[in-house]
Amino acid sequence: MDTMGKLLIIFTFSLCLYLLIALLYVFYRYWWIPYRIQLIMNSQGIRGPPYKFIHGNNKETAAMRREAFSKPMALTHAIFPRVMPHVYSWINKYGKSYLSWNGCRPQLVITDPEIVKEVLRNSEKAFPKGKPTNFFENILGDGLVTTESEKWARQRKLANYAFHGESLKNMIPVVVVSVETMLEKWKGREGKEMEVFQEFKLLTSEVISRTAFSSSYLEGEKIFEMLTKLSLIASRNVFKTRLPIISRFWKSSDEIESDKLAKMIHDSVMKIVEKREEKVVTGEADSFGNDFLGLLVNAYHDLDENNKLSIQDLVDECKTFYFAGQETTNSLLAWTILLLAAHTDWQEKARREMIEIIGKGNPNSEGIAKLKIIPMIINETLRLYPPATGTMRKVEREVRLGKLRFAEGISKATNYNAAAFFPFGLGPRSCVGMSFAITETKIALSMILQRYTFTLSPAYVHSTLPLITLKPQHGIQLLFHSLHDDA
Repeated sequence: MDTMGKLLIIFTFSLCLYLLIALLYVFYRYWWIPYRIQLIMNSQGIRGPPYKFIHGNNKETAAMRREAFSKPMALTHAIFPRVMPHVYSWINKYGKSYLSWNGCRPQLVITDPEIVKEVLRNSEKAFPKGKPTNFFENILGDGLVTTESEKWARQRKLANYAFHGESLKNMIPVVVVSVETMLEKWKGREGKEMEVFQEFKLLTSEVISRTAFSSSYLEGEKIFEMLTKLSLIASRNVFKTRLPIISRFWKSSDEIESDKLAKMIHDSVMKIVEKREEKVVTGEADSFGNDFLGLLVNAYHDLDENNKLSIQDLVDECKTFYFAGQETTNSLLAWTILLLAAHTDWQEKARREMIEIIGKGNPNSEGIAKLKIIPMIINETLRLYPPATGTMRKVEREVRLGKLRFAEGISKATNYNAAAFFPFGLGPRSCVGMSFAITETKIALSMILQRYTFTLSPAYVHSTLPLITLKPQHGIQLLFHSLHDDA
């Protein structure tokens, strides 16, 4: 046999061996492991929709969501069956805790408040954050929301300093000016329909730009637009299954577009960082500043390796706060104003309290702290329309949770807490921007209530849509009536 023949035999053998190994891998990962996990969970009384080869329950979930989103919705605040139809259906069928499958990845859905507390408090370090998918990583990077251990502690310390205490108090005048700018544009539109979700999107973008980055919405406009595109791409891929082996060598058009947008965001953030650095180099400023961006740039230049941020860490934190600092408050403010428009008796109660405490002047920290009714309304909004509809943790090691046991590395717990109140999370990983979001919402509501009464427009169509955060599918159309003749 000549050399070519021998090489052909070796190649054929190698190819067959590779295919055999690939088939064994697929069999083990996509059939044996799910089958074994189902047996373990069933033995502990945990049932759920049966695992389907490779796709898990993704096709069923996607079909349920399409059906739910296609139906008209009455003006009801019982949105659970529409926003999470699969979870609603399976809780009713399998109980408060059940096992489901995102592809070949097991997810234990938990709605018992005590078990949720145990997971989120994570006192034994058994339930860390899981690694995000590539789509969500392109939005948040390895920033505060997703990172773990010492890196998380260091970055959480920076964010705490920037968004609490005196720093938060000093942000109030900036928020007031941003709201005043929005309300100035509303003058002359009395009695005309306004779509407020987009109005509040511009407002919250302006506020996070000014407070965290000492810039403006216009300077960060491209970043916000690209983050919005990334969130749409991520949302439509949540229940799409990556095919085994093939996905390692082939990228979908959404993956290519997502990576392209992430690179463009990185470049845009770096321009803002370099502009801040240049001011110090040229002597225009004597420091990088005390806002969140300034703290990040200082940490990037820190000579102590224990405190130093890499350039990627800096960019990831900027992306996190550009996105989360705008999205959550936009959602909260929009749904709160909707509830007040639908329940004008509570709108009047909130207005009377606000006039009594704050008067006709601009809100300040002392006045905001005395409000009672507006915080109640905000909390009720968060209960009915939480910005995020669930939170995920992975099981780091063998652990007992309530009456359940998990083997190391095989289970992710997705916790949908339908009974308790954790709108900004619980425990050490609770949202660092909670006080900032609540303060911004109080100020905006107070200043709107000072100037306008408002009701739902006949054109408003109630339709909730979970796109990372909970959004009104068709916007929120309201009619505003001025309380002053000069508006």
